[in-house]
Amino acid sequence: MNKLRIVIIEDDEVLRKGYQLLLSDVEDFSIVNSYGSFDLAKKQLKEDSPQVILLDINMPGTNGLQAIPEIKKILSQAYIIILTVFDSPENVFEALNMGADGYLTKDSGSEKIIEAIKDVCNGGGVMSINIARIVMHSFQKNLDSPLTKRETEVLTRIASGQTKIQIANELFIDQNTVRSHVKNIYIKLDVNSKSEAIKTAKKNRFI
Repeated sequence: MNKLRIVIIEDDEVLRKGYQLLLSDVEDFSIVNSYGSFDLAKKQLKEDSPQVILLDINMPGTNGLQAIPEIKKILSQAYIIILTVFDSPENVFEALNMGADGYLTKDSGSEKIIEAIKDVCNGGGVMSINIARIVMHSFQKNLDSPLTKRETEVLTRIASGQTKIQIANELFIDQNTVRSHVKNIYIKLDVNSKSEAIKTAKKNRFI
C-alpha cells in the first residue's frame, strides 16, 4: 500500500521536528520533507510531490497565507492544512478563500492532527473547535454592518482586550493603519470611545 506523502513547512525547528516524529510513527504516513519557510520549500515541492502539506502562517519571507496560491500553482491536487497559532477570523477566512483544506491551531492534540490529515484526503474539511466557532459566529453577524471586514476584525480584537501593537503585529499591518481603522470605526458607529464602540457593535451584532 502506498503511504500518504506529507511535507511540513514550519519555521519553529522544535515544532517542526516534533511534527516529524509524531507523523513518522503513523504507519500510513511518509514525511518526504520538511522546511523552515515556504521560500526554502518552493523549488523542491514539485519533486517532493506531497499529497498533504502542513503549513504555518507566520514565517520569514513569504508567509503561509501568501504561500497558499503559490502551492496551488505548483501542486494543484495537494491538500493544504494550516497549522498555526493565529486564529483570527481574518486569517481563517483568507486561508479558506485562498484554497486551504483545513485550519488547525497549534494547541490541537496529536490525534486531531493525524485525524485531520486522513480526513482531508477523504474529502473532508477540518478545523479546530475554536476555528469552527469563528466560522459559525461569522454567519450569525448582522450582514448590514457599516464596518468593513478589516474594521470588524480590528474591533473584535479590541473587544477581546488586545492592544494596538498586538493587533498590528498579528494582522501584519503598522500601528498607524490600526489607528486609522479605529478612527473610521468611531465615525461609522457615531461613538467617541472604545467602550462605546464595543457596546454599540455588540448590540447591533456587528461583532
